[in-house]
Amino acid sequence: MNKDQLNDMVVDLFHGISYQEEKAVITEEFKDISNKDLHIIDAIGKDQPRNMTAIAKELNITVGTLTIAVNNLLKKGYVKRKRGEKDRRVVYISLTAKGKKAYRHHRDFHHKMIEGLLEPLSEQEEEMLIKIMQYFHDYFKAKK
Repeated sequence: MNKDQLNDMVVDLFHGISYQEEKAVITEEFKDISNKDLHIIDAIGKDQPRNMTAIAKELNITVGTLTIAVNNLLKKGYVKRKRGEKDRRVVYISLTAKGKKAYRHHRDFHHKMIEGLLEPLSEQEEEMLIKIMQYFHDYFKAKK
């Protein structure tokens, strides 16, 4: 395999995952949100409220871009917003019950995808795949 073929494979893989994710997670129940919205919901998480700056940094987007998306999710009932008690300039975002349900739905898709990918692999192949994926992860994290 040459480098052009490897590039085509990586691009195809990225698009394939995005397509499968959209097809699986944008159901009748969650038709009012997009994949990008689900990734924002995922970054907010289901536990502690998170501040806008931390969420934007994790997603590698500006706080302004996140604000627009959060405002839409707020209108649709997926998130709630609260100002900091010590510093009123800080805005904390957390998930509503509806947002937590979307979070779990999105996480379930990813768990099933990983299970399906790993199922046919031997333990040695699984370890090799994990090492390669860790390399990809570290490479792109360093490019942020």
